[in-house]
Amino acid sequence: MSSLPLSAMILSAGLGTRMRPLTETCPKPLITVAGKVLLAHNLDLLTKASINNIVVNIHHLGDMIRSFINDQKYHQVKISDETERLLDSGGGIKKALPLLGSDPFFVMNADSFFVDGPQSNLHRLAAAFRPDDMDILLLVAGGLQMTGYEGFGDFMMDAEGVLSRRHERVVAPFVYTGVALIKPTLFADTPEGPFSLNLLFDRAIAAGRLFGLRLDGEWLHVGTPDAIAAAEARLVLGATTTGL
Repeated sequence: MSSLPLSAMILSAGLGTRMRPLTETCPKPLITVAGKVLLAHNLDLLTKASINNIVVNIHHLGDMIRSFINDQKYHQVKISDETERLLDSGGGIKKALPLLGSDPFFVMNADSFFVDGPQSNLHRLAAAFRPDDMDILLLVAGGLQMTGYEGFGDFMMDAEGVLSRRHERVVAPFVYTGVALIKPTLFADTPEGPFSLNLLFDRAIAAGRLFGLRLDGEWLHVGTPDAIAAAEARLVLGATTTGL
């Protein structure tokens, strides 16, 4: 891609069911890890990478997220309100498209964050994105790059970076970190209301246009209360994030 995307969306509207009982009184994006709430970890990564138009969607205890953004003076953040109806990942992005613009934009999940290696992974994604060949570029992690993930992987990746789904009973080497670079035009032929971003992933796979870029650094997935301690322990062992 010839220039850095100007916009990003952080998916922050989930119910946080696996994080209960903490999420009964606090939305998952405001769970604290190493002295900083999850949402701030991702907002600071985007700000450091000079992404200055950021959309955050809200649903569960959404007023707390809105208050946090206002109190912390994240003036570059716009709210996409899903209080009346939770729209899932794809539907939530589709609702927010008027705030994101017509160019490719970043997507991030609020329940995980990454620690950069020598280079910004967001800058690496932008540099690797080829709009003529790719519809979506995912940041993927593998092996010892992950903390807090328990599963069998998500994708296989060939030498050109083309991704395919893990088959049943097969362990895949790469896991989707929740960070992607995506074209807004892909949402033109999508359902109204709730739908998963996986719909667009599968369409891109069928067209041979879903690609992956391996993370340079470490990925911390904070999906359960136990994962908080694991992430904090990993950070103490050597990983650092902006502001820690």
